[in-house]
Amino acid sequence: MITVQSLRHAFMIGKKGKEKKVEVLKGIDFNVQQGEIVSIVGKSGSGKSTLLQVIAGFLKPNNGSIQITDIETAHFTEKQSAAFRLQHFGFIFQNFQLLPGQNVAENIELPLKLKGISPTIRQKKVQDMLKRVGLTEVADHYPNELSGGQQQRVSIARAMITDPPIVLADEPTGSLDMQTEQEILQLMQQLNKESNVTFVIITHDEEVASIANRILRMSDGLLMEEVQHAI
Repeated sequence: MITVQSLRHAFMIGKKGKEKKVEVLKGIDFNVQQGEIVSIVGKSGSGKSTLLQVIAGFLKPNNGSIQITDIETAHFTEKQSAAFRLQHFGFIFQNFQLLPGQNVAENIELPLKLKGISPTIRQKKVQDMLKRVGLTEVADHYPNELSGGQQQRVSIARAMITDPPIVLADEPTGSLDMQTEQEILQLMQQLNKESNVTFVIITHDEEVASIANRILRMSDGLLMEEVQHAI
């Protein structure tokens, strides 16, 4: 599903003419199989969020290979990356990133509209997804009328609505209390089992990481170890 080899990425920092190269990813190799939940765990600054952005095509690697569903994506143009993301990825963010002027159903529907799906099919898929994530009763509510847990359920529903093979989650419970965190983690596990969708989760939280089939530990731009984990 995802194969990363010899992946490197660096940022240039400092004033013009005095820039300094800071290598963030220093030769990353790993694989993710279809239907797995994989957690990438590391402290702030370890490079884990940069790795996620490179996999998603928001950042371009300096060197290395990224194959997703057997397609090499490392050298895509921005336009190609955007089209590929729409077809292959769903995204879950710590701060939800919902559109405040659109209600729950409209936020979930957005990726389907971007893909050009017909209104009739969109409406049915949204209604089905609202039931799956337990949000039917708040379909016409706006984000500021929801709890943090409900907002993250909307985010998860939006990520899943196009039936992507891969969902990338960046600190998906970082803004939630402990009880709500457990509810969201259980929902992600449920959707993984129901749809065989692959989850790659970036986190610093061992409790979040523990839902994964495998845990990859990242430090100073390197994946330091891989722990087999039984859910």
